Amino acid sequence: MKKFSQVESGGRSGEGPLRQKKDFMAKAIAAPDHERSAERSIERSAAKSGGNGNQVSSLITRTTQFLKDVRSEMRKVVTPAWAEVQSTTIVVLVTVFAFAAFFYVVDSVLDRALRVLLHWLGTL
Repeated sequence: MKKFSQVESGGRSGEGPLRQKKDFMAKAIAAPDHERSAERSIERSAAKSGGNGNQVSSLITRTTQFLKDVRSEMRKVVTPAWAEVQSTTIVVLVTVFAFAAFFYVVDSVLDRALRVLLHWLGTL
């Protein structure tokens, strides 16, 4: 029985292949957060250091990068075909009318029930 547990765990307690894989996964997940925080601290220190000219160039750099990112994302946008626009528009209109009818019926039923209740209580 002792041999089986040693083989299963890799010889020592907690140092088996499963434990090594968990450690690796934790490091792989934590690495990007660490890198991002380092980049942010560098950007903050660069923004704090220097005078007014550095802040202006930083603003221009950030604005330029933002516009490049916007352009890059806009290139990924795909305009739907006319048939797809028509079909989704029909679905939206049918859904709106179905919900309108549903809420009309519910409102009418509740209105009638309230009128009956108030009439029964003698207030109306």
